[in-house]
Amino acid sequence: MSFVDYVAGNFEIISFLLLQHLQVVLLAVGLATAISVGVAIGTERSPRARSALLAVSGTILTIPSFALFGLLIPVFGLGVAPTILALTVYAIFPILRNTVTGLEHVDSAVIDAARGMGMSSGRLLRIVRLPLAWPVILNGIRVATIMTVAIAAIGAAVRGPGLGELIFRGLARMGGANALNETLSGVVAIVAVALLLDVLFVLIGKITTPRGLHA
Repeated sequence: MSFVDYVAGNFEIISFLLLQHLQVVLLAVGLATAISVGVAIGTERSPRARSALLAVSGTILTIPSFALFGLLIPVFGLGVAPTILALTVYAIFPILRNTVTGLEHVDSAVIDAARGMGMSSGRLLRIVRLPLAWPVILNGIRVATIMTVAIAAIGAAVRGPGLGELIFRGLARMGGANALNETLSGVVAIVAVALLLDVLFVLIGKITTPRGLHA
């Protein structure tokens, strides 16, 4: 059976797993974004704490994904929970780093002008600093999302949802009928998800970036 015939015959299950993969990635990135932005804002007056958290989150990226998923099994078992937790942990660093960078590089003249107009720190953050830092923050979210799309495939090792199931199942049967097609369908679908999300973030950036910040 050719690859095209295999995909056509198994389109329903591939589509279902693709949707699962997309949902898991978006949920993990959403959680990571909330955590990262909150930490970046909450540690502005504590540079040491911020540096420590950046160092810790950066170090976590060096942990092999297989190892991290495995370490979570005794506490969270198998399935969705360890998958989402691991993906969230991996996604935090690029978002946190870009949020910190974006907030730190807002033009001081703009901040001084806003303060001169009587803005409180809270309003300054909401109305001025976060919108101006948004393009940098969004780029961090974009990088974290694309990275997480690939790592999510490893979630199949702990029976997590998504396209990794096709890859692991195909590799386990390599040499058998349609094993290569099954593995390849998972890989191609993951690439498609990454490309789709990348284009989506480009569109979001164009729509949500303040007009004066567009290149």
